[in-house]
Formats: sequence, C-alpha cells, structure tokens
Amino acid sequence: MRKIYNLNIETCTPSVEAVLRGQGIPSWSQPDQRTIQIAQQAISIYKELASPIGIIMEISKEDFTEVYDGDGRNEIESPVKPIFQQAGELAMFAVTIEEEVCSEIKRLFDENDYAIGSMLDAAASEGTEMVAQTLENIYRQHLINIGRFDSRSGVLRFSPGYCGWHISGQRKLFQHLHPEDIGITLNQSFLMQPLKSISGVIILGKKKIFQFEDTFSFCGDCATHTCIERIKMLRDGR
Repeated sequence: MRKIYNLNIETCTPSVEAVLRGQGIPSWSQPDQRTIQIAQQAISIYKELASPIGIIMEISKEDFTEVYDGDGRNEIESPVKPIFQQAGELAMFAVTIEEEVCSEIKRLFDENDYAIGSMLDAAASEGTEMVAQTLENIYRQHLINIGRFDSRSGVLRFSPGYCGWHISGQRKLFQHLHPEDIGITLNQSFLMQPLKSISGVIILGKKKIFQFEDTFSFCGDCATHTCIERIKMLRDGR
C-alpha cells in the first residue's frame, strides 16, 4: 500500500482554543476580545491558503529497521525500537499543508506584523498536527477494514527528532517514502520544506506495547511531551 491523500481542510482546521494554546494561552484563561479576533483572523487565513496533503506507505519490519537505524545516531535506549519490533504493521507517512501558508507567515514577520504572524504560525502548526492525526485515523480505518485491528489494538505515530529517533533518520525515510511526490523536500540539516510538515512511522500493535514512561534522558529536552497524552488517549480508546 502506497497512497497519496488530498485531505479536507475542514477536518484539519484548528479551533480558536487550540491556536491560543499554541501561543501559550491556557484554556482556563480569559483572553481579551482583540486576541480572540486575531486568532480568528489567523484561522481564516490558514483555511484560505492551506492545502493539506499526505502520503502513506506500508513497510516491513526488516526494511523499517534499516530506515530507523539511519546514520547510526539514535539514542542507545529509546521507546521506538522495542515498540516497532513488536508491531503488527508499520506504515511510513509524511504530511504537509504546503508552502503558501509558510510564505504568508514569513511575509507577515518581514513586515513586522508580529501579532497575526505569530498567531498564523500557531494555527499552521496546530493544523499540520491535525493533518498527521487525520492520516493516522485513515490508516487505522484501513486496518479495521482489512480485519487487522480489534479492541486490543492501537496505532501510534513517531517522528525522527523525537523519542530518541535521531532527526537524521529523515534521510532513509525519504529514500523509501519519496515525500517529494507531495512537495516535501529535505535540506542538509534534515529539516523539511515546507516547514509545516511532519513525517514518521505509524505503528500498529497491541495497546500494551505502547506503554512507556517519559523518563528517558532525552525526555527532559522535550517541550511538549505529547506522546504521553496520545498514549493515554490510545489506552482510553479514543
């Protein structure tokens, strides 16, 4: 299975609350009306310019071991390797909202319009995460349709640059997946262009294989710890 998906912008558009959260404004606070209006404006620009698209390709454990090992720069201890080694199915993926949004963010910052520029940046980041989640949901449904997913199963995605998987892993991932087919390229620093892109692997396995504590040495450098929230959602069946 290797397939490209043009995704519906309506399913990949963040809420005002999510955008404000991305700006460091917690849900329990009461932002003023001007801040809310800027967030709404940013979401409107995002919906006008974003073109969410994704690519997914199933891969064997043997082939993915080569992808994961990459340039040999992964952490010695990482949750990703033991998880994918116990997997039932693996699929590499990449998603992006394409370049127009990124260009608009740059233009706004260049013109010193920092309020809307930073809010649009937050909207684009939240939106890209939603695109990745949408593709994960599509793959889960595919597994359900072919009888590979049941109530004991879960799917979870991991990306190079996180959880001990060195960002240089992007090179081998790109060599196998070819995200250039949806307009994503890789620079010498292993950063993707457009910047609002996500790549990685989606892993199917029994829910129990995904349970780990964020106590690895590299976890202290993580600003979000979103893996723990996604693991909790998986455990709760959401």
